[in-house]
Amino acid sequence: MSCLSLQLGLLLAASALSPIAAQAQEICAADLNGNGDAADPGETASCLATQSGTWQCPLQQALCTVTVTGTYACPLGDQFACEVPASGGEPTCSPNPCQDAAATPIVEEPPISDPGVPADGAVDANGNCTANIEIFSGRAMRCRPPGLLDTFQNCCKDKGKIVKDGMGSSIGSIGTKIAVAKAVFTGMKAAFTAFKAGATAGEAAGAGAHAMIAGIDPTSIAISLAVNFIFEVLLAGCDQEDMETGMLRGSGMCHEVGTYCTASVLGICIQKARGHCCFNTKLGRIIQEQGRPQLKVFNTVGWGTPKAPYCRGFTPEEFQALDFSKMDLSEYYADIEARTQGQLQIDMKDRIDAYMQAIGK
Repeated sequence: MSCLSLQLGLLLAASALSPIAAQAQEICAADLNGNGDAADPGETASCLATQSGTWQCPLQQALCTVTVTGTYACPLGDQFACEVPASGGEPTCSPNPCQDAAATPIVEEPPISDPGVPADGAVDANGNCTANIEIFSGRAMRCRPPGLLDTFQNCCKDKGKIVKDGMGSSIGSIGTKIAVAKAVFTGMKAAFTAFKAGATAGEAAGAGAHAMIAGIDPTSIAISLAVNFIFEVLLAGCDQEDMETGMLRGSGMCHEVGTYCTASVLGICIQKARGHCCFNTKLGRIIQEQGRPQLKVFNTVGWGTPKAPYCRGFTPEEFQALDFSKMDLSEYYADIEARTQGQLQIDMKDRIDAYMQAIGK
């Protein structure tokens, strides 16, 4: 059984701790489902004080039994001590010991923080691009499913299509779509910065939404969904990259590469993350998914690893070599066909409302 201890405050970051609980520096964790880590809900718990001044893990806790000699014995094994809870009651035991939190530091992987390929590279005197050209390039990103460090909230939860892909002539150019992706990043950063500075979740959400629509066509962002999304993830303990990935993921712009461990103690994973390649458009993600198998250069590296997704775009030569007749673009066509006249009218209303919000009227 894998066990470890951590700072109690990490587990209860959003809760008001009592004076007794605030002194508790031990928790325990156990791989209850046998998958090799303790990152799933219910596999980490704060240790409970006992009348003898020790701590006991509540995971797999059992009542002690009375022996023929009148003493207590742990049904899980004699090696586990029977202790009376500090609150009173029958003696209990647990197979999962608590350890000193100060002696078990958390080893945490930082966010991926991939800025992606700059939209504008260096040019020569004649205006020719001197940098490498990448078509439908993406960014390596991650979001965290429920775990200890995000207070068991799902920071990868889809909240609907917030970033709109393909709004007619108003967002027809690649440059504008890149601007939309940049706006998402700017908005998430603004919201997270405001929240850390003491703003309420609502105020931070408003700041993030305002930053997202500043300088771009506001109809490319579903403002009401964006505000609700930012508000929810801030209260859930998600960080800036969680927020950005979740928004793009829910909008169909991300390819999930896989899951990896992003935080551990004593070699035991306590928090997982999902690595993605996220693109400026949903169409870009679809073409990447169906174009890569056609090119030998991607055969060995594929999408990289969950911890280090490989998200580069196609070179002009690679893009010209793609056979679009072998691609299934029905997912993208379905989105276009589903746009009824009523939805187009709603988009126009969103355009007007968002613009009025942007100018403060």
